[in-house]
Amino acid sequence: MCSHTDIGCGIHGLAGLIAGKYNLNLFNDALFLFCNRKKHRFKALYWDKDSFILVYRRIEKGHLEWPQN
Repeated sequence: MCSHTDIGCGIHGLAGLIAGKYNLNLFNDALFLFCNRKKHRFKALYWDKDSFILVYRRIEKGHLEWPQN
């Protein structure tokens, strides 16, 4: 799934998006990546045994080439 996401969301918001909109299991061994419209801010959400890990990254110069499919 390749579309921009509201990067202001926290763990609950991103988890709700994954489970609700995309109907995916949050607790599988998967890393969920999110980017903003300009593709220079990213969040990654991962379930690690008993808790979520949320990582945020902001690229100061340039942006990431996000896949089209």
